[in-house]
Parts: sequence; C-alpha cells; structure tokens
Amino acid sequence: MVQAWYMDKSADDPRRPHRGEPARPVGLEQLRGLGVLYWKLDADKYENDPELEKIRKERNYSWMDIITICKDKLPNYEEKIKMFYEEHLHLDDEIRYILDGSGYFDVRDKEDRWIRVFMEKGDMIALPAGIYHRFTLDEKNYVKAMRLFVGDPVWTAYNRPADHFEARGQYLEFLAQTA
Repeated sequence: MVQAWYMDKSADDPRRPHRGEPARPVGLEQLRGLGVLYWKLDADKYENDPELEKIRKERNYSWMDIITICKDKLPNYEEKIKMFYEEHLHLDDEIRYILDGSGYFDVRDKEDRWIRVFMEKGDMIALPAGIYHRFTLDEKNYVKAMRLFVGDPVWTAYNRPADHFEARGQYLEFLAQTA
C-alpha cells in the first residue's frame, strides 16, 4: 500500500525520506482529495496485465514508454535529476507506474505544504494536470518506470510560478469543490 507523509523542512539531500517530526502520515483518501490517484499492480506481469489494460482503457492512457533513471542509463543524468526536482506543473496528467526501483513524488496539499509519496515496484500514480509537484530518486538512485499519456506525450514542465495556466485554474477549482 502507498506510503505518504508530510515532509520536514530540511534542505538536506532530497533523496532522504524527509519525514516530518512528529510523523504525520497521509492516507489514500487525502491524496484522492488532491486529485492524486493510486493503484497497486503486479509489475512482474506489466506486459500482459489485464488490470493495467483495464485502467489504460478506462482512463484513455493510449501512449506509453519505459524510462530508466540511473547514472548508467539516463543521458545528462545530473541535469535531469535537478530538473525533475524543480517544483513544476504540467498541462496534462502525469502518470507513472514503477516497474523496478523506487523514488519519491512530492505534491502540494491545499495549504501549500509538501506531501512525500514513496513509490516502489508495483505502484502506479496519476497526478492531475495543474498540481505543483516534483520527483526524486531515493538513496538507491534507481527507478524504472512506465510513463503513460492520454494521446501523444507532452513533456513540457512549467516551473512555479505557473498560476496563469488554465490547467492550474481548473485544478484550483477542483480543490475548492473538494473542500
């Protein structure tokens, strides 16, 4: 099951867990309230998984590829890791399915505090368009993930502040309706 918690304010190595003290866990219901969706799947059978196919069909995730993030596999590794950790949003949902390894997605809550979501093999997450977020590896420095999109992929990240985008406005309206 997903592990998520409010982060501490330390500027220490972002690959560390950064659990706030006292511990403040975050459950699936709270993540859903932010528009974040989560599934636990069997990553060993991702190529022929009826459950994954069902999710893809229901949510129109028609495009996919696989990315491996580690020093040996990702060109411009250091630059990309810094870019992934910059707070940003996208104009489309961001969907990731962890096939191997682990890392963290950080998302902002309604009060603009960071929630850290630990992602490991078998975890799939969908972040809604317009949510401020970032990603980093954990201390193992390795993740292999499936990237899914509705239609053709759009890789553009808009660093904060990006409140002028329609996707951000729609996301804030969603948050207001779930308040």
